[in-house]
Amino acid sequence: MITVHHLETSRSQRVLWLLEELGLPYELKIYQRDKATKLAPPELKKIHPLGKSPVITDGSEVIAESAAIIEYLAETYGAKATGELAHLEPASVTPEYRQCRFWMHYAEGSLMNWRVMKLVFMTIPRQPMPFFVKPIAKALCGKVLDKVVDPNVNTAMDFMEKHLGQHTWFAGEHLTMADFQMSFAVEAALSRSEKAGNCPNLQAYKKRMEARPAYQRGIQKGGPVVMG
Repeated sequence: MITVHHLETSRSQRVLWLLEELGLPYELKIYQRDKATKLAPPELKKIHPLGKSPVITDGSEVIAESAAIIEYLAETYGAKATGELAHLEPASVTPEYRQCRFWMHYAEGSLMNWRVMKLVFMTIPRQPMPFFVKPIAKALCGKVLDKVVDPNVNTAMDFMEKHLGQHTWFAGEHLTMADFQMSFAVEAALSRSEKAGNCPNLQAYKKRMEARPAYQRGIQKGGPVVMG
């Protein structure tokens, strides 16, 4: 039996979506964030030394990191998938395979780094600090956002928007591993970006994703994806 160690409002929601699409039985253990720090509780370190979510256990296997989990599930249980999931892992040496691998890496290797940096530099000026320091912190963080972070976030949004104007799903015309990996990034990007209203292709992609019954079941079981 697969067990998903799921942190509320976290990236592990995409693992639930994939499990629901595959129709695999699993046990869901939900962990609450620390109310003060918003971080994962120490209990998760009993499952994996990093103490992060998502983590799954499957028999003696303990697997962390979203991409590694998605690849494991696709390789172990998705090989015999039919219908819309028949292309979950595209055939090697095809354009779809290369696109799938690119987006699997891009989600956390590039895109989410800029999303996290934006969140950090927006949060710093709101933290308790001496009154005479606050204007300096606000000005410094604002400059980093304007000169470094926001241009890269906007480039990423434009890149995804153009790509999805030419493809139904991230690797092409079929649902693949890449869509599960990218789902959290799309949710985060559209919920926290000033450009969201100018990204109709991204918005349409999000609606296609959310319309899937398996996605809806994952949300019902695991809760919302992005914190308000």
